[in-house]
Amino acid sequence: MDQERIISVVGLGYVGLPVAVYMSEKYETIGFDINESRIAELKQGKDSTLEVTSEQLATAKIHFTSQTDELAKANFHIVAVPTPVNESNQPDMSILVAASKSVGQALKEGDIVVYESTVYPGATEEICIPELERVSGLKAGKDFFVGYSPERINPGDKEHTFQKITKVVSAQNEQTLKVISQVYSSVVTAGVHEASSIKVAEAAKVIENTQRDINIALMNELSVIFSRLGIDTNEVLEAAGTKWNFLPFRPGLVGGHCIGVDPYYLTHKAEVVGYHPEVILSGRKINDSMPDFISTQIVKEMVKRGCVERPVVNVYGVTFKENCPDLRNSKVANLIQGLKDYNLDVCVHDPYADSVEAYEEYGIELKCYEEMPVANVVVVAVAHDFYLTRKSELISKCYNKGIFFDVKAIYGRDQECFGGRQVIRL
Repeated sequence: MDQERIISVVGLGYVGLPVAVYMSEKYETIGFDINESRIAELKQGKDSTLEVTSEQLATAKIHFTSQTDELAKANFHIVAVPTPVNESNQPDMSILVAASKSVGQALKEGDIVVYESTVYPGATEEICIPELERVSGLKAGKDFFVGYSPERINPGDKEHTFQKITKVVSAQNEQTLKVISQVYSSVVTAGVHEASSIKVAEAAKVIENTQRDINIALMNELSVIFSRLGIDTNEVLEAAGTKWNFLPFRPGLVGGHCIGVDPYYLTHKAEVVGYHPEVILSGRKINDSMPDFISTQIVKEMVKRGCVERPVVNVYGVTFKENCPDLRNSKVANLIQGLKDYNLDVCVHDPYADSVEAYEEYGIELKCYEEMPVANVVVVAVAHDFYLTRKSELISKCYNKGIFFDVKAIYGRDQECFGGRQVIRL
């Protein structure tokens, strides 16, 4: 396996594109995606995910393609495609299987395939390798070799970028692990951690976000309790945070393709082996219930304050997290639907979200910032920097006796600046 590495990256989304860009600094790199419009966009030097700058794309030596046969030029394949859940919150491996088929068609003796997609422990060896063998007619561990290196891309985070995060690597055998470790360590300045097996690496990835999910669920449950007690949750957390070992988690809407999805991969596998994971599923249930909790809380406050004559609600922010255009599994969309279920007129703005995608995915029509009306209720749902610098403008969009819901508690507790408006925070 001692040869010059030519890298292919399969899947050029939030994970795959940064991987391809940094790999291209050291290796000849092929960037593959079945989405032809995505390939055309990247060839024009544009990245709609905002993970990579135009300058980075201009200097990156990547051959972008949607043609499967071009993968055969590579001998080190990195698979970074999405692994979502279906409507029943069961793992949907169809995209991963399709990617494995594409790679399998290109496999040659001596090739290495590394999966970065989040899966449950055992999936690489139980699902991916058999598909590679079936399509290629080759034998894993003999003719070609497989590893797993879980992605740790944090969309929108410009500090913890691909090369600055320790990379966990694993493989079928020691020789393959050595090669994979060398390839990643050549571009990841933070270094690599060699896991003892593929299953260990898979499990490490899936519990990273499960841990965060459970901690946020606790904060969300506390916010529900404290709202009934008439206590500001964020004040409580600030006070508790003065203790040196209190963990700084905050309540919020838990969506996206990681924290809101990964735990279901682990719970699926746990139930397959006969164990019902109560804590993980309870955390998921709490976090998934928060959009309904917020919409109900808003309506109750509207009734209390008599804000029902002009039932207009402005929602600012619809992506799953701040400063990021990613709309996948957005819980703000659930919140908006909950408000519409009460026959409220909901106006939505987001400076990052794609209006076509928002409408096609959720039926949400985005308005320009200047078109947002004065409303009974203003909900700042996502802590985009765009909103951080427009506090007074957003307050002015709320009637004097209206309700201002600061979901992420980004504006502080100076009640005077809000006038007679009712301020609510999670």
